[in-house]
Amino acid sequence: MSAPLDGVRVVEMTSVVLGPYACQMLGDLGADVIKIEPPTGDTNRNLGPHRNHDDMGSLYLTCNRNKRSVSLDLKSERGRAAALAIIRDADVVVHNFRPQAMQRLGLDYEAVRAVNPQVVYCATYGYSRKGPYGNKGALDDSIQAASGVAVLQSMVEGEPRYLPTIIADKTTGLIVVQAVLAALLHRERSGEGQEIEVPMFESMVSFVMTEHLWGQTFEPPIGKAGYVRLMARHRRPYRTRDGQYLAVLPYWDNHWRTFCEVAGRPELVEDPRFTDMATRLANIDESYRVTGEIIAGRDRAEWIELLGDSNVPMMVVNSLDDLIEDPHLVASGFWQEFEHPTEGRVRMSSPPANFSLTPASIRRLAPRLGEHSAEVLREAGLAETEIEAMFAAGEARRPAD
Repeated sequence: MSAPLDGVRVVEMTSVVLGPYACQMLGDLGADVIKIEPPTGDTNRNLGPHRNHDDMGSLYLTCNRNKRSVSLDLKSERGRAAALAIIRDADVVVHNFRPQAMQRLGLDYEAVRAVNPQVVYCATYGYSRKGPYGNKGALDDSIQAASGVAVLQSMVEGEPRYLPTIIADKTTGLIVVQAVLAALLHRERSGEGQEIEVPMFESMVSFVMTEHLWGQTFEPPIGKAGYVRLMARHRRPYRTRDGQYLAVLPYWDNHWRTFCEVAGRPELVEDPRFTDMATRLANIDESYRVTGEIIAGRDRAEWIELLGDSNVPMMVVNSLDDLIEDPHLVASGFWQEFEHPTEGRVRMSSPPANFSLTPASIRRLAPRLGEHSAEVLREAGLAETEIEAMFAAGEARRPAD
């Protein structure tokens, strides 16, 4: 069966997580993703445990499937020329260099458009070049700080904290994919390529402030920013009598009525603090506190039995290791195992979207550095003698073993 992006070629010049994660999703959807790496490789190659090669760490493996690796020294004239030769037949170029760096390399949009006028050229980095932060470097943590994510944690931790997941990189990566697909659709209709900028800061402010703009939605403001329910001190998974944890969310009015009845506390339905969503929101800390006290009165298994078939949203709290054996993920085939050509047996998460006619798939596992250099350079029209000369000069690289 064909995939949605069969026939689309993506040239990726990215590292760490944002760009690799976005381009992996395009690869999962069927695109031929060519990852151009420097001779030292993507910096993520060395992050996380590794089995057979120290440049094939776990974080690299989980962000770089469905790609071919070409290693070029873009600072050399032949390396830059080879990159442009590869780009000449590309549909999409994605990079996460700051704009000044791409200008210095001679691989900015104008240079790329000169060899490929219909290309969709997507640049993704910390801050839009339209504002005064445009020259700043960025990593996930600094964007969490700038976008308000870190300060949200102070509501429960007492001081700002970073979320223990690279949410800015991955969220921005999703927006990169959305933007690229929209630009490809526009090109299909009009024949026009274009330049796209997807900055992390603006992406995350949009993400955070969707619900937290709150009273600042209006001008003049009619209250402070911040969705009060989400910042409640007692908003957390509830500890059960046996020391386990559950997420129990009697959120809508019908949820609340069911929960109070099942818990043997029907009087709470008429409690003036909790009679409907508006009053529960006005007394949100009390609502969460009382719910927590009720949950603490029974073991987790009892609550699962009582609420399992009800309309009240309820779920166990999984550890990261628990997710590997989660019965739903196992039954749905979410985890897939493969024999990697050099790294042994590896586990991968499936592409999460399910297509009835054009499914996403895992066709290639993460490549060694420069594994496809010669293959892709030949496809780009370089002669065998030129390719070998580039390898000899260190302007291109292939795997050492």
